[in-house]
Amino acid sequence: MKHAANRRDFLTIAGTGTAGLALFGCSSAPARAAEKFPYTLTDAQWHRKLSPAAYDVLRKEGTERAFTSPLNDEHRAGVFACGGCGRPAFSSRTKFDSGTGWPSFWQPLPDAVASRTDTSLGMDRDEIHCRRCGSHLGHVFDDGPKPTGKRYCMNGVALTFTAGKAQA
Repeated sequence: MKHAANRRDFLTIAGTGTAGLALFGCSSAPARAAEKFPYTLTDAQWHRKLSPAAYDVLRKEGTERAFTSPLNDEHRAGVFACGGCGRPAFSSRTKFDSGTGWPSFWQPLPDAVASRTDTSLGMDRDEIHCRRCGSHLGHVFDDGPKPTGKRYCMNGVALTFTAGKAQA
C-alpha cells in the first residue's frame, strides 16, 4: 500500500505542478505576430555581437538604469544609430535634455524607427524599435518639446554615436 500512496502522491504533485506552469505561462497580453526585418541574426550571433547589457535591451526589451549612459551627456553634432545594426536613427539636432536620465529626442530620422504597443507594465506604451533589425530602442511619450511634442526616450546602450555633421 505504501507504494501506491507514494505513486498517487507523485502523480498529484506532478499534475498540480504541470497545471501551475501552464497557468503561469499564460498572459493576458495578446500574442505578437512574428515580424520580419531586413537585417537578421540568430540569437547566438546577437549574443556574440552585443555586450550583455546591450543584448538585454536590444533583444530582450530591457531598460538600462537611468543616468548610466554616457550618451545622455553627449552634446556634439552627429548621428545616433541603432546599436544592433548601425542604422542611423536620430540626429543630434533633435536631442534634448529631458531630465529623465536617458537620451531623449523629439523626432527620429525619416523611416529609421517603427513603433508597436507595449503592454508589459500593465499599461499601453509605444515601444520604439529599429526598422532595419527590430531591436528595442526605448519608448515614445507625448510630453516632449515643440515642434513635435514627442519625447523619444531611448536607452543609451541601444545606440551608438558618431560625431560629425548631424543629419536633418
